[in-house]
Amino acid sequence: MTAVPRGLAVPANGAPAARSSTASFRVKRDPLRTTLFFLIIISVSRIHQQFPALAVFRPAMSLALFALLYAFLKPQLLSGDKWFRLWPARVVIGMGIMACLSVLFGISMGRAGKFVIDDYSKTLIMCFLLMATIAGAKQLYLYIWAYVISSGLLVWMSLFVFGMSKAGANDIMRLSGGYKYDANDIGVVVLVGLGLSLLTLQTSRFWGKVTSLVILAGIGVTIAKTGSRGAFVGLIGEGAALLICLHSVPILKRVVFMAITAGALALAAPPGYWNQMGTIFSPKKDYNWDSYSGRRQLAKRGVGYMMMYPIFGIGVNNFPMAEGTLAEHAKNLRATDAGIKWSVAHNSYLEAGAEMGLPGGLLWIILVPGGVIALFRLSRNLPRSWLRGDPEERFLYQAAMYLPVSLAGFALSSFFVSFTYTDPIYVLAAYMVGIYIAIDRKKRESAGGPQAARAPVVQTMRRSVPVVSGIALAPPPPPAQSPRMDQS
Repeated sequence: MTAVPRGLAVPANGAPAARSSTASFRVKRDPLRTTLFFLIIISVSRIHQQFPALAVFRPAMSLALFALLYAFLKPQLLSGDKWFRLWPARVVIGMGIMACLSVLFGISMGRAGKFVIDDYSKTLIMCFLLMATIAGAKQLYLYIWAYVISSGLLVWMSLFVFGMSKAGANDIMRLSGGYKYDANDIGVVVLVGLGLSLLTLQTSRFWGKVTSLVILAGIGVTIAKTGSRGAFVGLIGEGAALLICLHSVPILKRVVFMAITAGALALAAPPGYWNQMGTIFSPKKDYNWDSYSGRRQLAKRGVGYMMMYPIFGIGVNNFPMAEGTLAEHAKNLRATDAGIKWSVAHNSYLEAGAEMGLPGGLLWIILVPGGVIALFRLSRNLPRSWLRGDPEERFLYQAAMYLPVSLAGFALSSFFVSFTYTDPIYVLAAYMVGIYIAIDRKKRESAGGPQAARAPVVQTMRRSVPVVSGIALAPPPPPAQSPRMDQS
């Protein structure tokens, strides 16, 4: 049941007598959603790798398989909405199909197939189960907190577990020893957590706010320790998105939000950090411009692989093999020459297009930059009365503003890392499906009561009703029935 925030009197009809800016409510847990909650934490933070005895059991895959089995045995725990008909779900399904086809038509079936079975399948299982189990605002709230906690754990490991080292003679000190994450990867993961932590800061009670503030400050320190220019660019982009997307939050409050993280970054920046960031404005002086292993030359070769295999791509996880076999330098390599680096793409957009062909690259663009635009449009079309509505309405209104902020940070920073098949974007895709379902249910509940709210989303999609960012919403009721909906 929805919990009324403390300090609010509750009349006999159950409606709060006053409204608070906090949209906190209790979330009823069940074994399936609890498993998925911990699966997000394990998959995003990689905390299990800190404990070798735990890592042996492959907890991420084990939790994913357990959740899948439990959902099969207890289908009543699923939301019942036709989540797979919503556009983010269809994009992810399309990417899964293209990944499997790339295995068959790529340059190495064994390498690509092993990656799909061992890694990508777990990510897709988690994504689809998250989509299928978000029945409303409460489940979305629970899963968003899972990512925030994941960011906090990654911040803790970055500050107290991972070391600092120099990648080269002239490089600044950067995080090292991040298990499967390098310094650039950590920057991307916590940037997503930044926007979500701002959401929980706005929508939680006292201790939730304290936890969110601590994580926000820790994210700023962690970004400084990464020494990542990609994370810095993503932070600037996320700050701009925060100023644009939070259209119902006072401008001063938005500036204060960013000042918390930016201040922590400035205080924790290691020597040489700002000189390193300054090279962003002088790209031709950086090794990435002309070096064979630099990002510019790597991108040129990646486009070439895409043109060689335009339909199905070279195969997921096959970019390094293409570097060692398809590249002109690799073909002309002599026995006396130095070896060639089998490098990853270092660009998620390039990785998607090269490894899954032009269709895969297009799907990635629709999901990531397209998702920012779609969520922004969704937030602009919500009734402003929800800002002072019940806890679920207030949370959904805030979530619709903050999710595109997180996605914008990912959209920019993923341009500098290979994150096409990693967990953060698929968790964000599940959040997108979840917020569409939750908003649709809330609108139908307001229009026709609890019975209408239980109707599957697909029923409203077949009717001639208003559409907000790819999801059909129930038409507003007559003004006499619900004046609140007149503002939608």
